[in-house]
Amino acid sequence: MTLDTNLRDRTISKLNRRIVLFAFICFIVNYLDRVNIGFAALHMNEDIGLTPYIFGIGAGIFFVGYLAFEIPSNMMLHRFGPRVWIARIMVTWGLVSCGMAFVQGPTSFYIMRFLLGVAEAGFAPGILLYLTYWFPARERGRATATFMTATVLSIVFGAPLSSWLIDAGEGLWGLRGWQAMFILEGVPAAILGIVAFFYLVDSPEKDRHWLAPDERKWLIAQLEAERRAAPQDTRHDLAEIFRDWRVWLLTIVYMFNGIAVYGVIMWLPQIVKSLGNLTTLQTGFVSAIPFIFAGAGLVLVSRSSDRTGERKFHTAMGGLVGGIFLAASAMAGSPLMGLVLLCICAFFLWSYMGVFWTLPPQFLQGAAAAGGIAAINGFAQIGGFTGPYIVGYVKSATDSFQLSLLALAIFPVLGSLLCMTLKAKRD
Repeated sequence: MTLDTNLRDRTISKLNRRIVLFAFICFIVNYLDRVNIGFAALHMNEDIGLTPYIFGIGAGIFFVGYLAFEIPSNMMLHRFGPRVWIARIMVTWGLVSCGMAFVQGPTSFYIMRFLLGVAEAGFAPGILLYLTYWFPARERGRATATFMTATVLSIVFGAPLSSWLIDAGEGLWGLRGWQAMFILEGVPAAILGIVAFFYLVDSPEKDRHWLAPDERKWLIAQLEAERRAAPQDTRHDLAEIFRDWRVWLLTIVYMFNGIAVYGVIMWLPQIVKSLGNLTTLQTGFVSAIPFIFAGAGLVLVSRSSDRTGERKFHTAMGGLVGGIFLAASAMAGSPLMGLVLLCICAFFLWSYMGVFWTLPPQFLQGAAAAGGIAAINGFAQIGGFTGPYIVGYVKSATDSFQLSLLALAIFPVLGSLLCMTLKAKRD
């Protein structure tokens, strides 16, 4: 092993421990606070009078608030620095998540889900942007995939945890179990936000504790060399960024995958519950199984992409194969076969997350990257509203989860075909 290779490995290893691990933990809490509504619905819907149609709208309206404040939030992060802004986001969403415990009916349910989206806006794209401040392009795919793996592990561990808290929290502080769950899962976010304020460092240039002098010098040199070699992107005006057709193409690709992903996530506990006479805790454990495979797909496909340097095909493959198996799971002849096919679907459908976010930096840098990444992630959250809404609408109209899943499966397949038309090099 050469001296440069040893220095690189040492530096990246430290960054993984100090940045990716912390971001990973925060994202687990973030995603759990976003999707635990699916488990609360097992009892909450009856308690406060939510029909499938109303729940579908409420589950999705989170993403309306998310979309409205996503771009301003990421631009503020670029201006004020990740340490301050990420801490602000986390404390705010933790408090609002606790407030979900006190919804009384459809109106307050809609309002609190909207406010939760506003509070969380900017966290995920903010971390993605933060990784570009610290990780050279060659290492970024794996770092992003590790961070994104939190989205599936939050459900692998969060599904049984949320189910257990609903059972164990019944009567705690005089509340129903689902109310106690919202509070107990919201408090950690606020605590981690305070930790983030004192822990995070905005950039390698400002670091005095994370890296040794030779490691910091090497990293700054690597990042600066990449910036000099990349095509100059002087766009600061959002209107300029929005005129780039690749921003909108990637937005549609991510949105179409998100329709399927969030449609499955938000409704899976109720879908599983409908398959048999399961307890709340059993439903949580069964719901977690597909996401074990989702995590494996995220890691393995991103490693393949980093090893080969190929990004576009790896992203498109996930949507295409995932959509096909999602449709197959809807047509399965037995619950067990449906679960097996859904696990294969999850492996591929979630695999795109780590690789996808290596595509925008190929033609966006600097302030344009901050605005562009936020725009892609923000506008794509329309899929987060559309997916749960489709399932709720079809379920109310036909009383069939099978038709709902078939409708969802169309979108990632279309997204994969669009992805293959991307040309990353700047025109």
